[in-house]
Formats: sequence, structure tokens, C-alpha cells
Amino acid sequence: MSLGAKMLRGLLILQQTSQRTINTTSCRQFKNRVPEKQKLFQEDNGLPVHLKGGVMDHLLYRTTMAITIFGSVYGLYELYAAAMPKKQQ
Repeated sequence: MSLGAKMLRGLLILQQTSQRTINTTSCRQFKNRVPEKQKLFQEDNGLPVHLKGGVMDHLLYRTTMAITIFGSVYGLYELYAAAMPKKQQ
């Protein structure tokens, strides 16, 4: 069997596998949680909308803030280092 035939056979197997995966996943039924989420996000409890999702939202918010602050400080440090000429000895 030549190299081209092996590659073609591999591509056909890959195509069949991907079609089978796509076709079987569409049969799964998921519970519609949209009304629950709408009720959660529309209630007036004084929280901003980006924190109403619970603990995971708080964790993602804090992580994003930490990365942003670290990046800003590191950027300023690198700017300062680039602005100051190195001393020659």
C-alpha cells in the first residue's frame, strides 16, 4: 500500500469518526435553564450583573483584576527600565 493510499484511508476514517461524533451529540437533550438564569439576573439585590453568577463569577473577577494590576505594574516597570540608560563600567 502506497503512502498516498494510507493517507487517504486515514482521512476517510477521520471523516467518518467526526461525522459520527457530530451526529450523536445532537441527540442529547439538555434542560432549558434560561428562565432560571433570567430570574437570577433580573432580581434586584444590589449586586452588579457581572457578580450575580455566584462564587465562580467572583473568582473570575478577582483573577482578572489581579492579572490586570500585575500587567500594569510590570508594564510601568519595563517602561522605566527602558527609559533609564544602563551604566557602563
